[in-house]
Amino acid sequence: MPLRSYGVLAARAVDRRREGTTDTPHFQIHLLDAGGTAYRAAINVQSQQAPSELLYLADEDFAHPVTALLPEAGSGWTPLASRPGGASLDFIRGNLFDPALMRPLPPEVPGQDNDLADKLDRYIQRAIGDPAAGVYVFGERWGPEPSTRDKVFGFLPGNGVHDVHMNQGNSGSFRRDDGVWQDGGLLIHLPGEQRWIAIFLAFQSQAWHTDDTTGHAVEEAPPRPVPGERALRILATLVNPVGPAPEPETVTLLNTSPEPIDLDGWRLTDQGNRTLPLTGLIGPGAALRLPVTAGLQLANGGGAITLLDPAGLKADGVSYTKQQASREGWTIIF
Repeated sequence: MPLRSYGVLAARAVDRRREGTTDTPHFQIHLLDAGGTAYRAAINVQSQQAPSELLYLADEDFAHPVTALLPEAGSGWTPLASRPGGASLDFIRGNLFDPALMRPLPPEVPGQDNDLADKLDRYIQRAIGDPAAGVYVFGERWGPEPSTRDKVFGFLPGNGVHDVHMNQGNSGSFRRDDGVWQDGGLLIHLPGEQRWIAIFLAFQSQAWHTDDTTGHAVEEAPPRPVPGERALRILATLVNPVGPAPEPETVTLLNTSPEPIDLDGWRLTDQGNRTLPLTGLIGPGAALRLPVTAGLQLANGGGAITLLDPAGLKADGVSYTKQQASREGWTIIF
């Protein structure tokens, strides 16, 4: 069954604690919302299932339409519905990042900036040091526990967020936590620099093709892609052409392989799961500019485009923001 209480915590980071000697080490963050309510975010830095090292990705200039859908900074805990169209995260369907860029990191080893705790510590200290920085923690809430002090930072009542990682495609006993549009994550807003930092974590045992309803792993599907492996990519899109509606929007595909690709059975989908079937042939190393006809909708307010293969599995995915789409006549490059 999915997570029981999925949502996002909007607060300010005030302290942190590293754990490297427990059976299930976490990186602990102490946060306060605008009303002074205290929370603890418990972030896994090691898996209980082999391989033990977590997959990690940090984007220091994160641009995605989800940032415009977040609750007000410092507003505390907000429950989120596990469905598209809101602020909920889905590593597969939300096109938040390229999973091929994730890399495994040990929880803690001697040296500087060479393990997961080091990476998290650097970003959280950056947030602690900036009074204007807003932190958004996605995951499952526990508490409040009126008579129980927090076991790490000692505040009362105990209260916090965990499962700050991918929450689908699990194996073994963790399969019970599977669901779609309920992935964890950590976003840091730096208003003074007009940018977002995004941190995403996943277990190496998790699958990257999951059922659209249950979030369970799709049997016999390919593993997480590696850089340079995908033959067909979404190269660009023209979302806001010059002129009045209806506008001639386009999506450009690139065949990176040395062989031609038959597009019959392939399709593009948008955030609302509307579909554009593809046909024809795209030659080796060639780009193909496709007109967006009835079905697919590329909103000027930001959106996502996903490429599905004939088996219905995700082959590529991109997203764009309202700001990117605001430049009339300009093509967005991914």
